Amino acid sequence: MLFDFQITSPVAMWMKNTYISLDIFFITEEGIIINIAQDNVPHSTRHIVSMGPVRAVLELPGGSAKQFGIRAGDRVVHSIFDP
Repeated sequence: MLFDFQITSPVAMWMKNTYISLDIFFITEEGIIINIAQDNVPHSTRHIVSMGPVRAVLELPGGSAKQFGIRAGDRVVHSIFDP
């Protein structure tokens, strides 16, 4: 799931009411991943925070970052991000 906040600011997420583990990708307005929180615990209310201002958050199944070799500094291509 891609969350577009339409503004750039620091954000915090949590896993409450989420039944599966997720990798959470924090993405700048340029589409750069600034940090990844991997394998988050389902139903946790622990805050998972961006390491700086972001435009969007992408949630993928837990283990996706490792499986696909996605790292901080990689670029996400989508129409909401400036090229």
